[in-house]
Amino acid sequence: MTRVAAIDCGTNSIRLLIADVPDQGAHTDVLRRMEVVRLGEGVDATGRLAPQAIERTRKVLAEYVDAASDMGAARVRMVATSASRDAANRTDFENMVRATLGQLPDVVPGREEAELSFLGATASLDAAAAAHGSSAPPPPFLVVDIGGGSTEFVLGDPQGVRAAHSVDIGCVRLTERHLRGDPPTNAEVEGAERDIRAALDDVRAEVPVGEAATLVGLAGSVTTVAALALRLPAYDADAIHGSRITVDDVRTVTAGLLAATREQRAALPVMHPGRVDVIGAGALILREIMDAVGLAEVVVSEHDILDGIALRLARS
Repeated sequence: MTRVAAIDCGTNSIRLLIADVPDQGAHTDVLRRMEVVRLGEGVDATGRLAPQAIERTRKVLAEYVDAASDMGAARVRMVATSASRDAANRTDFENMVRATLGQLPDVVPGREEAELSFLGATASLDAAAAAHGSSAPPPPFLVVDIGGGSTEFVLGDPQGVRAAHSVDIGCVRLTERHLRGDPPTNAEVEGAERDIRAALDDVRAEVPVGEAATLVGLAGSVTTVAALALRLPAYDADAIHGSRITVDDVRTVTAGLLAATREQRAALPVMHPGRVDVIGAGALILREIMDAVGLAEVVVSEHDILDGIALRLARS
């Protein structure tokens, strides 16, 4: 058993998982944390990470470093994804991380990001299905990780990854680019839809999505849509993990979010404050993916790239 600390720094949030990982089988969570720091604030327009965004990230990262030390993590790996990968001043971010964590972040390319997401998501699919009293979802799996700046698509099965592709559509990027109204106008939504559909054309050129038997959805946009579709009175990760949400329910939730004001979205009991501004775009991405893939439901996973980082760190 190896205790490791995995840190995932995305465009919208920074997350920590401290876990005990055996040589084989499921890992055990010791601590999970998520804070919305909006590292990618404005990066789509300026091409640079804002100093205040880097500072917000530094404060939370320092807390994560202390937690990993206090809990005896033998290894730590921090993976940074879309916003820091794209920024012209990524060295400012990297220097901050080195000073805070004592090592550089791994700014991974889209392919590795997708592979880590696939590993994290699929390792627990059978157990999640059993917990819900349902049969295990059949492979091949199309794992879709909707982030703040990018979305990763990876097709694979228990033998490994067949194909993967990353595209620059994410809930923060599309919100800043298109969905500025409160609520967004029809024209704004149509602009976002055009961007998503163009990106999906690129995905289909790289990934044979028609081979997928099961669509697996990851990250906060997907889990929040699931919580709303399940009509949960409060956010419940156990109820969400492994749930199966129909495309009709995704359409209904998406329409409601895009028609709601910011105040109305903030009042939803399952809504994390950091997702209020961007959840409409995230739901829209999920809806467009489901329409394009043609599968009747999405299997929702609370396990994602963060779990993949921990598993690979412990077993490599």
